[in-house]
Amino acid sequence: QVQLVESGGRLVQAGDSLRLSCAASGRTFSNYALGWFRQAPGKERDFVAGITWNGGATFYADSVKGRFTVSRDNAKNAMYLQMNSLKPEDTALYSCAVKTRGTDYYRATNYDYWGQGTQVTVSS
Repeated sequence: QVQLVESGGRLVQAGDSLRLSCAASGRTFSNYALGWFRQAPGKERDFVAGITWNGGATFYADSVKGRFTVSRDNAKNAMYLQMNSLKPEDTALYSCAVKTRGTDYYRATNYDYWGQGTQVTVSS
């Protein structure tokens, strides 16, 4: 079992940039695909970005394409989400997770080992 810890979330202004980190403790996740999800209060958890086990391919929700970039550094057991041109609608608790089943990167049910989340709040 792997434990994931997200960090980097904070209150920012619209248009700002922010870089989130997801770090594994204990077991490495170097051989697993990973994903970022976000959940706003009263909303369902939504897919944000995903990345294959070796970083060879990435996947993004339409709402963040062109603004967010997901990357990983397997040597550091870390995944990152670079968020640019942040909008108030990006406000959410951002969580990382390990993709353990299925072929669809967009479905939260294909992931396990969720982190506790890091809060991103974007003000107008």
